[in-house]
Amino acid sequence: MAKKPSKKTTSPPSDKVSLSETKLIRELAKILNETGLSEIELKKNGLKLRVAKHSAPPAMSHAAAVVAAPAAAPAPVSAPQASVDPASDPNAVKSPMVGTAYIRPSPDADAFITVGMKIKQGDTLLLIEAMKTFNPIKAEKSGTVEKILVEDGQPVEFGEALLILG
Repeated sequence: MAKKPSKKTTSPPSDKVSLSETKLIRELAKILNETGLSEIELKKNGLKLRVAKHSAPPAMSHAAAVVAAPAAAPAPVSAPQASVDPASDPNAVKSPMVGTAYIRPSPDADAFITVGMKIKQGDTLLLIEAMKTFNPIKAEKSGTVEKILVEDGQPVEFGEALLILG
């Protein structure tokens, strides 16, 4: 009986991580911490590794806790209108992007705006951070701040109502 020529077969990739891969992952994580990067992807010899870290800055989460108490007071005023979508209000200032809203320029600074404050066209109302860039949201018209619908450090979506001007 003649022998069939043997075919080289490759074994399917293992779900287990080898010691050398573990070391590589640790090195990549170390590089993330040292450089301030948020993600590294490596492709080598059929191996694909992606190491990422996503964390909110601790100072901002602290600022949100500080702001949360004063923001709770206006809630009863808006409670009867809970069924009305604030974004449909013609005086709503809407988010032009997805990001994180900040009503203060820094955690220890006063808020840009407060309820009842008179503002002029061009005044900075708040900041939206997107991709590590702080974008000022400016008033398109003069008026009075009637409601602030976001808290400091709150994630916002495109088109979401941020505040109501009167």
